[in-house]
Amino acid sequence: MPEKVHQAIRWSMFAGGKRFRPALLIATGEAFGAPIHTLIKTACAFEMIHTYSLIHDDLPSMDDDDLRRGRPTCHIRFGEATAILAGDALQTLAFRTIAEDEQLDVATRIALISELARAAGTPEGMVAGQGLDMEAEARQVNARQLEEIHRHKTGALIVAATRCGAIIGQATEAELIAVTGYGSQLGLLFQITDDLLDVTASVEDLGKTPGKDAASRKATYPALYGIQETREAAAKAHRNACQALEQIDRPTNALRDITDFILNRSG
Repeated sequence: MPEKVHQAIRWSMFAGGKRFRPALLIATGEAFGAPIHTLIKTACAFEMIHTYSLIHDDLPSMDDDDLRRGRPTCHIRFGEATAILAGDALQTLAFRTIAEDEQLDVATRIALISELARAAGTPEGMVAGQGLDMEAEARQVNARQLEEIHRHKTGALIVAATRCGAIIGQATEAELIAVTGYGSQLGLLFQITDDLLDVTASVEDLGKTPGKDAASRKATYPALYGIQETREAAAKAHRNACQALEQIDRPTNALRDITDFILNRSG
């Protein structure tokens, strides 16, 4: 791999961040009794997919951001072409990482690859959500359309993280349904709080430029509902996520802690 592309990958992957999706996958897997060594590589794959999406989202042709995780975005540091290649490499490396994980049997690897591919690139996933998000710029959307954007753009990968952790932990079909319900509400909560932070947090808290959503006239919860109703929507999603956890007869304390953290996060 060319050294510049390799540097761009490392610049983006090791820039910090919450590592929320891999942490969620590991917490879910451990709730279902999966040993940590069976979860690590799939968790890394999720972070690779997330990081690739951030690199591409920040490009001038998309969200045109100069700051990510408290430092210049990949294309500002290395140029647009290298940033695109770094994102492309991370996307494919994610699937290779799962495919070559000898800690898991072949059937499990196939199931995980299918889950991640569906969440990232299909009409139900992240790429579709980004497309809907761009189409909604500078036009009025209703509540249903706003939720559809967020469930695809942000929620799909979060749901997949919970499902993949549960799959590695050999969850039953009934348990997967319950986990999916939890992940869906958690994904909604994450995006609502993200929208809220864009209008209430500082650049130091966020590690990226605040106010970009409003400047780009993006479809967000504060734009549609206002600050107070957005906070109420976050509280409702939090309650729903916690209620979904009650349907899972496993030790889910870590998942409850994650849910609380997302509701109260400041960056």
